[in-house]
Amino acid sequence: MGCSLILGAAIPGFFLSSYFAMLLWGVIAPDFGIATISYVDSMLITISLWIVVAPLAAAAGKGKWFKK
Repeated sequence: MGCSLILGAAIPGFFLSSYFAMLLWGVIAPDFGIATISYVDSMLITISLWIVVAPLAAAAGKGKWFKK
């Protein structure tokens, strides 16, 4: 699978993930008495999670930490 295909799938996935996170946060936040977040804040949260999870997923995929 080429790099352009992977990036072509990851970019829309990022924006959709951010949008869904914003929507779900807006539904859950009033129940806990916290403020809702904007789309930009949702993008910041999403990219932060992606930066943390991507290396872990890559290491797991290579069998570095988890034996297959």
